[in-house]
Amino acid sequence: MRTLIVSEFMTLDGVMEAPGGEPTHPHTGWVAPHGTPELFQYKLEETLAAESLLLGRVTYESFSSAWPLREGEFADKMNAMPKHVVTSRPQDLGWNAAPLVGDVPTAVRELKDGDGGPILVAGSSTLVHTLLARRLVDELRLMVFPVAVGGGLRVFADDRTKVSLELAELVRYDSGVLLQVYRPV
Repeated sequence: MRTLIVSEFMTLDGVMEAPGGEPTHPHTGWVAPHGTPELFQYKLEETLAAESLLLGRVTYESFSSAWPLREGEFADKMNAMPKHVVTSRPQDLGWNAAPLVGDVPTAVRELKDGDGGPILVAGSSTLVHTLLARRLVDELRLMVFPVAVGGGLRVFADDRTKVSLELAELVRYDSGVLLQVYRPV
């Protein structure tokens, strides 16, 4: 059984939208002022340990337009690893990606039941809401940044669904960012 890991950058007010400069939010780029070499090393190791990415369509389009232009170990891994994309438009996706076919929870269960290493989810708020509600997440990694942006797409859905988690790891970076790793209870 493969492990499904959701890893997100998140503000203090729970927003995951536009951490790196995406044009969808008035306060975009809130990660950069708080980045540290140790934080970025963690993200590199996390990505190197993953075997594939599971992404929503919007995140896939953002990543596929950015990562092929980058160089280095992180970019090499991002560009090479297989991607599973939740999309209602299953045409040829490119960038080593294939559409996830069928009902999302069922297709994700089948993906997890297959052979291979960890599946990493980044961004993809609607997908993350579904995965959490259906209890398909094996580990939730939140890098919480010391900034509030007043609204936007959030990690947790505003639908009154209860998600019970236990803290498995806590790391504080010099910039005030907290890495909180949770596992289902």
